[in-house]
Amino acid sequence: MRTPTDDASTNPTDRAMGSTAIDAVMFDFGGVLSGSPFEAFSRYETEKGLPEGFIRHLNATNHHDNAWARLERNELGFDAFCDAFESEARAAGGAVDTRALFALIGGELRPEMIGAVRRCKARFKTALLTNNFVLPSGNGLDGTAIELKELFDVVVASTEVGMRKPDPRFYEMACRLLDVSPERVVFLDDLGVNLKPARAMGMVTIKVVDPSVALDELEAVLGIALR
Repeated sequence: MRTPTDDASTNPTDRAMGSTAIDAVMFDFGGVLSGSPFEAFSRYETEKGLPEGFIRHLNATNHHDNAWARLERNELGFDAFCDAFESEARAAGGAVDTRALFALIGGELRPEMIGAVRRCKARFKTALLTNNFVLPSGNGLDGTAIELKELFDVVVASTEVGMRKPDPRFYEMACRLLDVSPERVVFLDDLGVNLKPARAMGMVTIKVVDPSVALDELEAVLGIALR
């Protein structure tokens, strides 16, 4: 098997040809089952004249303890988060209206991915692993994600467990709740930083950039048709 880079998935064909079976499939939400929030970031940056990638850079700076990380661990209420996030933006040389930004977030579901989850659930254990946030309404999961909970045997949400990807404990919890070994899991996420610890634990990882390509890779791992 090839050695993956930080942003690459393992080679699913190599793993599928091996002797290890898959017991569970784990999915990220935003950027995998739905459109990426990065699309909203990009629209906001364009509208406000911010440098391309400015908001992603904010979230990647001190990514374990910055405002966004604390929001996703439910350590900050939304108002406190807005103050902290806007302060970080000013320190980085830009201005962000956090509430206006959040009004743009909420990618549409990807029907082909939802269909694949349904087919996976018929044959494998399934889990949703999501870094999420508590909205001012008090809802900790995006409304669409709540509707999808029935597709998963386990949902691990950062605001509910007080930790977030890429903390290895997040993946360990998911495996423990599903009663599976990491070596018998395939995990799909759109961020290489979130795939790296899962891969180090022995999971097959698939980075979702093009959903169709990701489904090709998942079919190769599982040995079944998903479309």
